[in-house]
Parts: sequence; structure tokens; C-alpha cells
Amino acid sequence: MSAPTAKSGSSAVGPSSGFTESHWQALFALVDAVIPSIIEGEPSSVSGNSLAVPSHELRRLYQKALCGAQDRFSLEEFCHFMASRPSDDPSFVSVVKRAIGRLPPGSRDQLRLILSFMLTHFGSIISTGYWTPFSEQPLSVRASILYSWQHSWFFLWPSLARIFVTIGKACWSQTNQLFLQLNGYRHYNSKEALGHSVDFNFIQFPESVEPASIKTDVVIVGSGCGGAVCAKVLAEAGLRVLVVEKGYHFSPNKLPMALDRTDNVFQGGGGLPSVDGSTLVTAGQCWGGGGTVNWSACLQTPSSIRDEWARDGLTFFKGREFQDNLDRVWEAMGVSDDVIQGNHSNRILLEGSRQLGWRATTCPQNTGKAAHHCGSSCGLGCRTGKKQSSSTYWLPAAARAGAQFIEGFEVTEILFAVGGSWKATGLIGQWTSRDEDGNPDSLKPRVKQIVKVEAKTVILAGGALNTPLLMMKSGLKNPNIGKNLYLHPVANVVSTWNEEVKPWEGEILSSVVSEFDDLDGAGHGAKIEASAMQPYAAMLLHPWQSGLDFKASALQFRHMTCHISLSRDRDAGSVSPEASDGSPVINYTPSKFDRANIATGLVGIAKLCYIRGARGVAPAVPGILPFESLRPTEERSLDDQDFVDWIRLLERTDLDPLRTTFNSAHQMGTARMGTKAETSVVDQDGRVWGSEGLYVADTSVFPSASGVNPMITVMAIADHIARGIAARSAR
Repeated sequence: MSAPTAKSGSSAVGPSSGFTESHWQALFALVDAVIPSIIEGEPSSVSGNSLAVPSHELRRLYQKALCGAQDRFSLEEFCHFMASRPSDDPSFVSVVKRAIGRLPPGSRDQLRLILSFMLTHFGSIISTGYWTPFSEQPLSVRASILYSWQHSWFFLWPSLARIFVTIGKACWSQTNQLFLQLNGYRHYNSKEALGHSVDFNFIQFPESVEPASIKTDVVIVGSGCGGAVCAKVLAEAGLRVLVVEKGYHFSPNKLPMALDRTDNVFQGGGGLPSVDGSTLVTAGQCWGGGGTVNWSACLQTPSSIRDEWARDGLTFFKGREFQDNLDRVWEAMGVSDDVIQGNHSNRILLEGSRQLGWRATTCPQNTGKAAHHCGSSCGLGCRTGKKQSSSTYWLPAAARAGAQFIEGFEVTEILFAVGGSWKATGLIGQWTSRDEDGNPDSLKPRVKQIVKVEAKTVILAGGALNTPLLMMKSGLKNPNIGKNLYLHPVANVVSTWNEEVKPWEGEILSSVVSEFDDLDGAGHGAKIEASAMQPYAAMLLHPWQSGLDFKASALQFRHMTCHISLSRDRDAGSVSPEASDGSPVINYTPSKFDRANIATGLVGIAKLCYIRGARGVAPAVPGILPFESLRPTEERSLDDQDFVDWIRLLERTDLDPLRTTFNSAHQMGTARMGTKAETSVVDQDGRVWGSEGLYVADTSVFPSASGVNPMITVMAIADHIARGIAARSAR
């Protein structure tokens, strides 16, 4: 029996994919194997588009999903959930098609060609061992094919398996209402008061064949943590400031962003893959940038990192001035840990570290010294407005000082004076309006207008993936542009608990374990932190051993925690433009050195969760099965022999990047700061070497990885750069 044809769902699927109905049918045949339909029956007697399991096995999975609870949901509800098929859900189909449409054209074409090849009899024999293409095979065969790909020695098949598993997990958890309902998930606390809505009075343009023109003193590309700080400082210094942003503004009543519309707040929907697929990169793309969608973690630049940067000649990092920059942004946002309560995920880190004698501390948050219990949904935009970051503090302050703003503006080129002087004179790009209903993402008609901005000073603050690409497109030739990409690669451990912990509630990230952050004596190691637990993020991070196991385990979501091992990477990658559309191509694979540090952090997480009573500990490491124990918490020891034997397996893992998926939410270094043009892109004032009036003020300028969540560091550097520009302008 062939796979079902997916229902078409919404037509809003992003850029033209070039996929035919055959391609879509093949794709959905595979993602249906990732999250399969599972029914009661004897495996030998049932074929088609469901997996059959015996009655006793279905009841065992039901009891496992309950995590010891008795009344969360009935067996009938469980069976209905297990029998559901992703491709029958129009919302799932729509989100998958949008995800494919967001892929870089080169990657999308490669996927289409691979599917085309596998749909032939010859391609089917090579890729699956069957003459009949997989899209015409019963689900049980498709599931076995997917499993064989995961464990193949040939690099192509594990890479393909990872693509389909990632698409399936992420899109299903965004859209499956049974998964959300049976876990009791609420996207936000409706009892919390809405935050204050700010009218940024965005500049509008009538449609015209002639470019629109606007003049200003300073134009800032990007409204994130660096650009927003620059806007406030320079506007308050009396300069005419214009901030342009590719993304759009969403007022508090539109936040947090819906689970199936993450492309409104994240570049590429939140999962930009590296070239080899080893690393998924999350980068903000909305009004306020990463400051709108980050986790509120406020950690000042460690003294060891400041020492390292100072030894490389950037001596101001060790001086009083940079500490003043740090303290200034800290105080402005009301950073504090005074009112932090800590949810279950974060308490595990502090309590477990105290028990084991490890270094750990509460992580301050930028909440104006107010309680902030938005939960993980705040990572999709803060509904209460308590998160004092780019769009809720710095940009409103810049507006009060007279700054102007344009949303939906994609800069295509920096403009320079004629004669080859590399004196920046402004920029040019395309502005795209909202539709007639005020929506920025519909297929209704919208105005598209070329806009030219004339300015005396241009500040690039579009992030470490985008800033170097704009510099390249504009003709700058420094070979360091785009190099030295650091990502703080992350791997994770998912744990389950007897009690309901509702991990999406409370503060996102309020604890950090630093026991392993200097494993080589040079500041390289891993920090342990709690992860945000939006459903799509939690399920994306959840290990996938088989569709049957994954789907049943998903109903343990309300009993889960997820902790990440975040490496300060020593070994860098690069970013370059995609040939056809200029989008970021991320050339990055975590090195063996950095993977070893991440693995040390994973072992640390496993020990913390086990000693605090987790019933299941599942590292996202291929080949390592979860450790399960019902031993009472008070009777546990790290010397328990069964746990010791399992830990030894985890300690030996090399986190093979062919099969392990790493994640990153921190991108740094691609326009690094330094003392000479031969080894860097900007000087210690943020000025691009060999240019005039052109600056960079985002995480691109980090000389190396910061080792901590970068918000406070980039804001302090932006404060330093902006104050320097203001002082020079005054002179």
C-alpha cells in the first residue's frame, strides 16, 4: 500500500520550492515514519500506513506515558493520539511546506534532487535496498529504512535521516493539538497583565518606480541588542538616528508568537542548518532581534575572557571604562536575581550542585527587578513586557529621544563615496509593507519600494550571520570578514520525573553550573543551563530512537526537563553567502576538542538529574539508550553500580557530528575586533578597517567566543562604540 497523499493545507508555503506532488508525497511518506500512526494489532497481520503493536505493548506504553500518574488521560485518549497521522493534519502539512520553502535554494534543490533519485527504481535499490520506492512501501518498511539510514556507515544516509527526523519532530510538535492538550500545555498565562504597547511610528512609503530617499546622521542596520543600545545612546546625544530592521514589530497582545509561526520572529523559522547538518542555528529576526526572543540571562563578560582579549591588544576590555559600560547596561535594564524563584529545571541545577559540591549560581535576569514568570513562551516574545531588552527598553528610549524607525527593510548594499575612498555615505534596500490588515506574513498584496538612505555614519548590527554578508555584498575585501564564527554549540539531556513539573512555566533560565567551564586552563569548557521548553524546542531536543518510542515519550512532556551543555568553542567556522539569494551558508562542525567538552557537560547533567531523583535520563546522543531508575531519591548515590555502568558509556561518546545534532543560539566573531587589519575586521572603536564612517556593533565583533550568554557583553560593547561615535561627532 502506498503512502497517503498529504492534504494541501495552507498555500502560504514561502518561496517556490520547485517540489512536485510526487516530491511532497515522498517527503510526507518519510516524516510519517518519524512520527508514525500506531494502532493495536499483530505486526504480522497489519500493513499499510500504520504500525501495529500488540495490545500488551500498547498498554505498557500507556503506563510509561503516565509517569506514575493515574488520571492525566484515558487509555482511549492515548490510543487516539497514537493512531493519529501527521500528514492528515493540514496545519502540519502547511508548516512543513513553509519549512521547505525557507531552506536556502541550494539546499532545497539538493533535497528535491535526492527525492527524485530515490523515487526511481534504480535510486530506490541504492538508497533502500528495495525495488519499490519507499513512498509506495507500507509504513513498517519506511520505518525500517529510516532506522537503517541512521546507522549506515555511508555519510549520506545518516545526514538524510537527520533532516527528516528534524523536520518531523519540529513541525509535528508545533501543530499537533492532541500532543498539546494531553500534556495540559498552555502557551501563556492569561492571568498576567499585558505589557505596554509602544507606537514606534514606523516610516511608510508610497509605491513608486523611483527610489524613495531619506537623510539622517546615523543609520543603524538591525534593531537587536547592539543596534538598540546604539540607537538610544546616539539619539540622546542629539544625533538624527534611523534604525532599519528586516523583521517586523509585534505588540504584546500579539506575543508570544504562535508555535506554528516562528518564522515571524526567527531567521529561517529558528533552525538554520550548517552545511553538514551537524548544527541548527537559532537567530532572531524581528523588531528587537535576539533581545525579543532570548531567555533573559544576564551574565557579565567573565574576567578570564576580558584578560584574554586584553592580551591580544584590546586593553580597554580590562579597564574601568568597559566595566562602566557593563554596569551601565546592567542598571538600565534593572538586572537582578533578587526576585528569582526558579522552576524545577533550574532548582535541579542549584540543589544538585550543592549536593555534589559543584560551582553553580543563580543567573540574573533583565526584568526591571520585577518577578518574571512568563515561562518558556517568553522566548517567542514577552507578552508582559517585563523583559527589559531591545524592543521594551532601549528602542522606546531611543524613540523618546527622537530616533526614527523602518520595519520590513532589507538592506542590499552599503553605499560609499565615489573615488574608492570607502567612505560610507548610506545604504540602499527594499522596504516591504504590511498587508491591508496589518499582517507582515500573508500572501495579500503588499507595497515593495526601493529606499535609499543617506547618512554620515553607518552602523551594522544585523548579527554575526548577516553583517559579514552585507559587507561582502557591498564590496569590502578584508579576508577576515565572515571568518572566526563561534556558535557556543549545545547538546542536551532530557530527564523525566515522577512529579508533574510543567517545564514551560516559571523563569526560563535562572541557574548556571560553571563547574566545567575551564577544562583546558584556557577558558574552554562547558556551562550547564536549563533550556527553554516551548513544545517545539523540547521535542526537537528530545532524543529520537524510533517513532514508536518518541511518540509515546512525547506524552511525558509535562514531566520533563531539558538541560544543555553549552561549550565555549575554541575552534571556529565561517559564514558565506548562498550563491543564488545571498542567504547565510554556515560552515561549521563542532571540533573533536569542543565535542569532548560538551560531552563532559552532558555527563555532569546526567549526574545532577540522577542524584535529584529523575526516573529517566536521556542524553541526545545516538546509540546511548536512556537510563531509567525507580530507586528513591534519598537512596541514590553516584556510586550506584547500574548508574556507574551507564555513565561509562556516556563518557566514551565522541558525539559523532554525522549523527549528533548540535544547537546554537549564540553567533559571534565574524567581523572580529582587533589591533590590525591583517587579523581582524574592526578596531577597538568598532570602526571597519580601511573605511570611514562605517562601524559594526553586534556580536560579530567579539574577538572570540564570550563563554557566557552574550547579551550583556554585546550591549556593553555597543555602548562603548556608540559613545565613541557621539564624542567624535561632537568634536
